[in-house]
Amino acid sequence: MSLIGLAVAALLFGIGTYLILQRLLSRVIIGIGLVSHGANLLIMLSAGDPGEPPVLSEGLDLATFADPLPQAMVLTSIVITFGVTAFLLALALRSWRLTGSDVVEDDREDRRIARERPTVEEPTAEDDMHEQPTI
Repeated sequence: MSLIGLAVAALLFGIGTYLILQRLLSRVIIGIGLVSHGANLLIMLSAGDPGEPPVLSEGLDLATFADPLPQAMVLTSIVITFGVTAFLLALALRSWRLTGSDVVEDDREDRRIARERPTVEEPTAEDDMHEQPTI
């Protein structure tokens, strides 16, 4: 494997993860694109050296053919990423039309639960039943 390729894949994963953790949907979309490119690069790097084209003809050794599985996995990943990106772009457009921004806000229910969460857990009667008596 190429050390430069691994470093580029790690950089794509790192920047993509940072962008996915943002609140703007546009940054999340770019982050998912970068993570998917990093995954595709990693899959292609793990496939090894490129081989001969997978066309059977006289006198060729079967061990020198290229493995089609990593190529199929990358193609599948590209299609799935395209679908997810299209869905997120539709969500961002809908958010932009409704609120004028693509910021993902906390849900009202999330805020209510955060307000009602006790800061310190208080012992209950059930906890008292399970205590061992001291001798």
